[in-house]
Amino acid sequence: MTRTLMTIENVSKHFGDVEALRNISMEIKSGEVVGLVGSNGAGKTTLLRLMSGVYKPSSGKVCLEDGTPVDKMREKLGVVPESTGLYSRLTAWENIRYHSRMHGVDDKTSWSRTSRFAEHLDMLENLGRHTKGFSRGMKQKTALLRALAHGPSVLLLDEPTAGLDITSARTVRALVKQLRDEGGTIVYSTHHLAEAEQVCDRIIIIHNGDIQANGSPSALLSQTASKNLEEAYVSLTQEKARSRNEDSESEGKFTRWWRTLFTPKIPKLESVVDDDE
Repeated sequence: MTRTLMTIENVSKHFGDVEALRNISMEIKSGEVVGLVGSNGAGKTTLLRLMSGVYKPSSGKVCLEDGTPVDKMREKLGVVPESTGLYSRLTAWENIRYHSRMHGVDDKTSWSRTSRFAEHLDMLENLGRHTKGFSRGMKQKTALLRALAHGPSVLLLDEPTAGLDITSARTVRALVKQLRDEGGTIVYSTHHLAEAEQVCDRIIIIHNGDIQANGSPSALLSQTASKNLEEAYVSLTQEKARSRNEDSESEGKFTRWWRTLFTPKIPKLESVVDDDE
């Protein structure tokens, strides 16, 4: 039986005068991979940071299943940010162990989980190496192992395959599928629609700070009568852009009418010349 592990209720986030997200409401259920899909700047990373407790909402709330705000229960979450944040002077295992100890997990338990997942990621032999010389793919895999070591209830991934070679990206996606098959719950942020279709049970399309669609890949295709997710995405986001443009156009017409009503008319040049003559 699926449970609601996280609830986002009427959440908005402002940075000064900029409204990054507005009135976002959604739920994360146990045992599913939820894709956050949108272009760069759409609000995906901001939403993930709210879900991880790094940001606090300007309004609304983000809570775990027992109603506790996420920033009070970060040990329930595993987070892989786009910037891995590894300590370059430590080995991969030392980075993972340090993080696990911060969450109150003993070394034996941490190593047991880490070694199992490291084998799937082809990282077992690299755990004793310092991360300073790691490639982008190796750093990303280490960050993923670090996030999994303490056994989180929800795993939050921000563009987990960005900058990876084809082989590393396939390995990461395969692990995500494995975690899902084992009952894991994952929020997967990406701007690659094909990737979202491969790994996600449900896709949430974010556009200009709004949730534009929320459903399974097949449901989104049916909703838009599209042949693929790319067509569905374009259809949904263009509709949003069209609506906003219409609003802007209406405001423009009103402004022009107001200006015409209260701005004195300037006589034509010909009339001025004729009067002088």
